[in-house]
Amino acid sequence: MGRSQGGFGTKLHLICDAAGTPLAVAVSPGQEHETQSFVSLMEEATAWPEQPAKVAGDKGYSADWIRDWLKDHGIVPVIPYKSNEKGSSKRFDKKSYRRRNIVERCVNSLKWFRRVATRYEKLATHYLGMVTLAIIFRLL
Repeated sequence: MGRSQGGFGTKLHLICDAAGTPLAVAVSPGQEHETQSFVSLMEEATAWPEQPAKVAGDKGYSADWIRDWLKDHGIVPVIPYKSNEKGSSKRFDKKSYRRRNIVERCVNSLKWFRRVATRYEKLATHYLGMVTLAIIFRLL
């Protein structure tokens, strides 16, 4: 298998509230780690009038600097530790972590739009535009 003409693909990053309404969305290159777009996405989401009390993320967002950034902004991090991390014996709020599926369901509802699910657009900006249109149609 060779490398495709479009590169390594893209990743869709999404922050939504407890009701499943998207607050911030970003697209990054597929080879880039999830944590690289964390700060810009969180700054966009925290620009809303109501600040989040907790932020849940999967183990891909398990980094000390992310937890520190959230604590500095008065947000409780609900991110499990990786098994090889030094703080892996620390506990986290499992009850709040179960609600992380709200984001997964939000992404699933956006993928009902064929252009979002199959990613026909060659440019990331065009793809982000189609995701934004899907969010608008979803909210109507």
